[in-house]
Amino acid sequence: MASVQIRWMGHSCFIIRDGQTAIIDPWLDGNPKAAASVESAPNTDIILLTHNHSDHSSDAVALAKRTGALVVGIFELSGDLKAKGVPEEQLLNGGSGMNIGGTVDIRGFTVTMTQASHSSTMGAPAGYVIRTPSGKTVYHSGDTGIFAGMSLIGALYPIDLAMLPIGSVFTMDYRQAAMACRLLRAKAVIPMHYGTFPILEPNAERFVEELATASPDTRPIILAPGEETEI
Repeated sequence: MASVQIRWMGHSCFIIRDGQTAIIDPWLDGNPKAAASVESAPNTDIILLTHNHSDHSSDAVALAKRTGALVVGIFELSGDLKAKGVPEEQLLNGGSGMNIGGTVDIRGFTVTMTQASHSSTMGAPAGYVIRTPSGKTVYHSGDTGIFAGMSLIGALYPIDLAMLPIGSVFTMDYRQAAMACRLLRAKAVIPMHYGTFPILEPNAERFVEELATASPDTRPIILAPGEETEI
């Protein structure tokens, strides 16, 4: 099976390369820990948005216009992006987007929108289970606290890699994230949404320590912004 390249761009932004390229939650300009700007970011085929908070979606319009990528988000957020000038043909289902529980096939990727326990001013916050063209399964939780339904996600989908927030204050803390790996039965995890601001967990040290107890079968992958791994 071919390998899939995963690059952490900082905060909650990731690039997934497997033939086609997908970017999740592009927040690059104004992000103090970003690995690139909107102008210098690699070209992408798909933009996946978990919710409309500025540290997740503020660069979606500019990146879509620069790259011509197809933008995927929940119904209300997709409509807002259309109003902001993203062409209808670049929005999933012409601007209707999708909703929690739905699965769509997009340019070789199979994408399922999952629930997230957070807030949003445009539709519900969400996460994604992403099946890549070569058959790997990646779960990006979006901003969320831990919730029992993660065990259902883990039962439904064989998760090769989870991307989970550990920063606390606005999302799960390191203890919840470690337990989430156990619920998800994730083979590996990349922590995210930490170290960007002083208010957040500064590093992944406590998470790695907790993970060894809470979910010892899950392999931690700790990246610096701009670094890449393969699954």
